[in-house]
Amino acid sequence: MNIDIQSLDWDKTVGLLPVIIQDHKTLEVLMLGYMNAEALEKTQDEGKVTFFSRSKNRLWTKGETSNNFLYVKELYIDCDNDTILIKADAVGPTCHTGSRSCFKTEFNQNFIFELENIINHRYENPVEGSYINKMRSKGLNKIAQKVGEEGVETVIAALAETEEELIGEASDLVFHLLFLLKEKGLSIQDIAKNLEKRHQ
Repeated sequence: MNIDIQSLDWDKTVGLLPVIIQDHKTLEVLMLGYMNAEALEKTQDEGKVTFFSRSKNRLWTKGETSNNFLYVKELYIDCDNDTILIKADAVGPTCHTGSRSCFKTEFNQNFIFELENIINHRYENPVEGSYINKMRSKGLNKIAQKVGEEGVETVIAALAETEEELIGEASDLVFHLLFLLKEKGLSIQDIAKNLEKRHQ
């Protein structure tokens, strides 16, 4: 979705609008920057987030020196036409300190999406001897069987074991389920969309 640059209220903030950057998968807020009309036009043309740097007094493409680019997935404007929200695919840390987010928010439940990214990376860049590589060599049946085994172990842990053991078994189950989804060409987003549809 491209934004009509002329429709924005540039006068209210003297030509610079605040821009919120959000991870398009986890919805984690990564950073806040500012854009002038030229920066927004460059961002939309190139698909990489470019800000107007107030300290450098020039356009600044995030990642131009670190290669930690922000690739635009979706663009939105708020109801007053004076704030921009960009959902982006972040390559590497967003913050110059090395943190994922400039706000140093905890990953918590969002780590499931990061785990999915790790599995995807293992598919794209196989590592000899890695667990995922070994399981893939055994085929779909073995991966699906492993999900079943972990499901049973999770039930047993829930009924007869400690909370810590239940958390461990449930973690194994979630990991192998993500693994199976990847093997079938699906993602956690497909599941989320289906659950949302059911809820409606």
